[in-house]
Amino acid sequence: MLIRHGGDLTENDVTPQGVYLRRREFMTGVAGAGLALAAGPASAVALKGAPSRYSTDEKKTPREDVTGYNNFYEFGLDKEDPARNAGKLKVAPWTVKIDGACNKPGTYDLADFLRGNPLQERIYRLRCVEGWSMVIPWLGVPLADLLKRYEPTSKARYVAFETLYRPAEMPGQRRPVLEWPYREGLRIDEAMNPLAIMAVGLYGETLPNQNGAPMRLVVPWKYGFKSIKSVTRISFVEKQPRTAWNVSAPREYGFYSNVNPEVDHPRWSQASERRIGEFRRRETLMFNGYGEQVASLYRGMDLKKNF
Repeated sequence: MLIRHGGDLTENDVTPQGVYLRRREFMTGVAGAGLALAAGPASAVALKGAPSRYSTDEKKTPREDVTGYNNFYEFGLDKEDPARNAGKLKVAPWTVKIDGACNKPGTYDLADFLRGNPLQERIYRLRCVEGWSMVIPWLGVPLADLLKRYEPTSKARYVAFETLYRPAEMPGQRRPVLEWPYREGLRIDEAMNPLAIMAVGLYGETLPNQNGAPMRLVVPWKYGFKSIKSVTRISFVEKQPRTAWNVSAPREYGFYSNVNPEVDHPRWSQASERRIGEFRRRETLMFNGYGEQVASLYRGMDLKKNF
């Protein structure tokens, strides 16, 4: 990636903050339980999730770095551009289109899409293909719990994801940096792995726009660009879907893009990484340290060929 450097919750579980960040309005109503999702640019609402056994106990990256140092080309190429330009994105109302090889296709309001699924806190390592990393406390729902509701058929071998196309609010889409809208995909067994989540918050609040509001995918054993932001469409498909960076530069960005210190990017090594906030580089872990949970997905595969 040629990136420039520059369930049901109660009212006691989820409550609005006393002070909103540029507060406008908020939407309530996941299962009538008071889950408030950001409805205005950069508004923030407090969220709470149950602890998860999948969380790391590593030191978390400071919130200001998580929200201020981003790749989100829809808002610009520099790391500071998303925080600077994402305020105009309207994240409510928000719908998610479900289609393809499933028994319950349709277009669902975000609250209905999330209904009945308690939030979990997942403190995950994030490894960027550029060679830097973070540790982020996400709040979200296991992707498998969401997908099963729509009853994928036996023809659903992959899951394709798409973000919105709204160049009036996403100025980066006015330039042909990538093929818009941004698209990503997983094999269905990857999507059903318990590590994969749909995140709606971080650091105890709803997602900031620059981090993928109102909902983004998080697959922590893959490079960060696989975790598509601002998801508005999910398709169950039979053939491997086109994905943004694989289409743009297939020699550099494979469909799988699992974190692998033994497979270098054509232009730099992937053997080590720079954890944001640290001076010295550290060794990169196979599958970003999640091999115990995901290595079996790739048993028998040539991980250098299928990178």
